[in-house]
Amino acid sequence: MKQTKKINFHKRFLLTSLFLIGCYWLSSMFAIRFDATSDKRYTLSAVTIELLKKVDQPLVVQVLLDGNLTGEFGKLKTETIQLLDEMKAQNSAIQIELVNPMDEKEAKNPFWQKQIQNGMLPVTLTINQKGQKTQEVVFPWALATYKDRTLKIPLLKNVMGAPTSEKINSSVQHLEYVFASTLSTLIRTKKQKVAVLKGNGEMADPYMADFIKTVRESYFIGTFTLDSVAKKPIETRRVLQKYDLAVMVKPTEAFTDEEKQVLDQYILHGGKGLWMFDRVKMDLDSLYNTRTSHFALSQNLQLDDLLFKYGIRLAPRIVQDLSVTPLVLAVGQQGSQTQYQQFPWMFSPLVFPDSTVNHPIVSHLDGVRMEFCSPIEVLNNGLQKTVLLRSSPLSRSLGTPCQVELSMVNERPNQADFKNSGNMPLAVLLEGTFHSVYENRILPFDDKQFSKQGDQGKLIVISDGDVIKNQFDKEYRPLELGFDKWTNTLYGNKEFLMNCVNYLLGDTKLLALRNKEVALAQLDPQSVSSQYYLSQMWAVGMPLLILGAIGGILLYLRKKRSYL
Repeated sequence: MKQTKKINFHKRFLLTSLFLIGCYWLSSMFAIRFDATSDKRYTLSAVTIELLKKVDQPLVVQVLLDGNLTGEFGKLKTETIQLLDEMKAQNSAIQIELVNPMDEKEAKNPFWQKQIQNGMLPVTLTINQKGQKTQEVVFPWALATYKDRTLKIPLLKNVMGAPTSEKINSSVQHLEYVFASTLSTLIRTKKQKVAVLKGNGEMADPYMADFIKTVRESYFIGTFTLDSVAKKPIETRRVLQKYDLAVMVKPTEAFTDEEKQVLDQYILHGGKGLWMFDRVKMDLDSLYNTRTSHFALSQNLQLDDLLFKYGIRLAPRIVQDLSVTPLVLAVGQQGSQTQYQQFPWMFSPLVFPDSTVNHPIVSHLDGVRMEFCSPIEVLNNGLQKTVLLRSSPLSRSLGTPCQVELSMVNERPNQADFKNSGNMPLAVLLEGTFHSVYENRILPFDDKQFSKQGDQGKLIVISDGDVIKNQFDKEYRPLELGFDKWTNTLYGNKEFLMNCVNYLLGDTKLLALRNKEVALAQLDPQSVSSQYYLSQMWAVGMPLLILGAIGGILLYLRKKRSYL
């Protein structure tokens, strides 16, 4: 009897071992993955999978989130690695490396020092655990290297004024988009061309160097001057038509009728436009004089009739907003060090998308910093108009001319003066069939290819020319667009403008990933703090109790079988 039981035991053991070995062999031959999450956060989109198929050489992704991390950043690390594992399952050329830049050996590495100078700034966190506050430095970045090209990837979205848990949740929603966008840049073959218009006192290239550099990573970009319109208008229009996108940044000189016709026909013949205007002539540098004041004056670029025909009007007014970005001013001297202080500056609003607008350009977008912008009036015509950015509900506009003084930083405005005048459009997307401003007018120059009505076109107008402007470091090297060196804050300007460029050039599939919604389960900090030890007992003791109960049941059943 005992020998029979022994033989049966060996048979069961052998069959079980063979079954497990077979399962392991099948799992190694056929990778089957299931996403059991309700929001499908681990299911890659068709766009990402299509991009991964084009990777034919090793793509090394270094994630700088190794080391001792807090709960929130531990989640970000887990979600990042999980997403990269899903990408690696699609293409084995993906290589994942975890790096801790705070390690002594890595911290002294000149490579990481250079990356910090290039804008990969760490985040300093204050952690409150059981009544003790400690500070921790985290690098929420990744580096992707492919074919001798390396691009940095921000893993943390800078949601202004939000707690860390909300920032992490927003960052997880954004993960697939930032990795797919970086992958697209690394493997893309440049085809489309972008023209930066010159000839009417536009912004100098060094002030928009980071924008030009970023666009150059994905598209061809070059300068196109309109000076030749005076002598060869038709040839100029034909050459401009070879560009897919025309970017106009802060012109200060009026456009001639011939130049206006070239721009008009460019849009009507399928060209796309990203135009940034200052309707009011005013700069922050104008205030740094002995009087610390300057008059804001309306400037007429002779484009009002063209924009009116397209269905918008830039009002010659200047926006004041209670949703502000700070202005840093020197307030004194302490020893040999200059003392600086931040002041609220109502002429530099922090603007956000309209909460009712669900558009991929502005989905999950950080706050965009503007300076001396003007309200845009949206008119009724056949074009579809999407307001991308608005001032806050507590904002107003001042007529020009008006005097602007630095001493206004000390003003404490009455909120009642800003009610029922806000939510002013500051950036508008125009789409549809454009009609020429010269549809029923005498043409400035004859053109046999003149069109009164164009094909389906796209144009984005932003009422601030400085939205594209980058700052400089001490060696006069351009900093990242949207980064304010005085407050060490990164605004969403670069992300917004690059989304505009990608949308206008037809890269809408990637932008659709920005609408992905992910809901992370969050613990209530107050409940965890008040029931800290009870939570530990449940977390540690309950699994032991369950295992003990299962063991007791199995032991009871075994003894019962032996009696039988």
